[in-house]
Amino acid sequence: MTEVILHTGSNLGNRKANLSKAVYLIHELIGPVQKQSKVYVTEPWGIKEQSDFYNQALSVETELGPKATLSTIHLIEKLLGRIRGIKWQSRLIDIDMIFYGDKIISEEGLTIPHKHLHERNFVLVPLNEIIADFTHPVLNKSISTLLDECDDDGMVQKLLN
Repeated sequence: MTEVILHTGSNLGNRKANLSKAVYLIHELIGPVQKQSKVYVTEPWGIKEQSDFYNQALSVETELGPKATLSTIHLIEKLLGRIRGIKWQSRLIDIDMIFYGDKIISEEGLTIPHKHLHERNFVLVPLNEIIADFTHPVLNKSISTLLDECDDDGMVQKLLN
């Protein structure tokens, strides 16, 4: 079994329900969810003129390899109604694979660790809640250190309900 770290987001429809459905399908199709962060309300990244996102980080144990995990993520997104289009546009669900164990992978369509995670506090804040001491295998810094060093000042707030 390998620990895979996923980051989910939604800014269309019932955002909280979308994340809950994603957690359920991830558990069923990828593997048991070991840890999950609180849900955070975050400003959109890239295209600012859209609704705020709900985001959550998950730690999942899987027997799937990295490519099979990515394929299953795409299947889950499709099952939940995601239509891929313009980068950073509004979406019912977005699931990113942030880490796959401590592997470093750079292939067409698959980069692990996620190449922009250290630049985005909407990713780092939920990650810090569940894997603060995990060391980024490329940058050789903990998640908590990356969060401290992050220049992104976008709004990230815990969802209160």
